[in-house]
Amino acid sequence: LPPAVGDHPRRIIEESGITKVDDSAWPEPDDRCRRQELEIKIGNEHIAFACAEIGSLLDVQSSADPEGLRNFYYLTQDLKTLIFSLVSLHFRIRPIP
Repeated sequence: LPPAVGDHPRRIIEESGITKVDDSAWPEPDDRCRRQELEIKIGNEHIAFACAEIGSLLDVQSSADPEGLRNFYYLTQDLKTLIFSLVSLHFRIRPIP
């Protein structure tokens, strides 16, 4: 991948401000429900987030930390969209012989 593509996820993460969020007030995942996890390592900074699966924005609004969880929700959506776009683009383009 070109360096610009590799820098894009880093820019998305840094602009989101997720590194300043604390996940201690988020819904705790348990053995019965699904979980969402995100691990970020940029430079010397290493952060891991975990929470119970977010079904909709209604789950975010009803949490103890709606602002932080909303930030996490939108960041994961942005990263998923980027990855799916890259994978789709990879399989759609035919190399020039």
